[in-house]
Amino acid sequence: MLHFVWGIDVPGTGPLREELVEKHWAYMDGYVKELTARGPTLSEDRSEATGSIHIVDLPDLAAARAFAFDEPNYRAGVYDPVLLLRYEDTLGGTMWQHASGEGSGFLLIGHAAPGASPSAAVPPRPGTLARGELFSHDDGGWLGTAVLVEASRADGSFLPDGYEEVEIHPWQMGGRR
Repeated sequence: MLHFVWGIDVPGTGPLREELVEKHWAYMDGYVKELTARGPTLSEDRSEATGSIHIVDLPDLAAARAFAFDEPNYRAGVYDPVLLLRYEDTLGGTMWQHASGEGSGFLLIGHAAPGASPSAAVPPRPGTLARGELFSHDDGGWLGTAVLVEASRADGSFLPDGYEEVEIHPWQMGGRR
């Protein structure tokens, strides 16, 4: 079962995040086979991290909670809140299989209207690294769509029409350098 995990940084915790980078990477090394995408969200000028995205294949919600809440940045107070949703892949493969090597891009989240159902996936645009539907672990309801793109600019055209709101966040591929 795939899970979308987004730890959102508490403002002002950048120095603590930097101090913990090796612990974070060592922790993620333990999940290297389960990760299908990862990387930090960034400030508008891309000068600092604002969060961390992980799409991870784990057997159940308990394992996903352990992954999210045992992570060193979360335990040290870097992330609050942490968004943990079920992720249904509509692209296939991992971000590394789709990447061109540029590495920088965007996270797009299309928020569904209450009670809506996912529409048919649009054919992937060039630069799409990951795309999937987001569902609540609580009631199974569809919450929207998340897309990671490798591009110099992004807009809602990476998503089908019909979302109540679309968020666009600078993002870059993560992992050891």
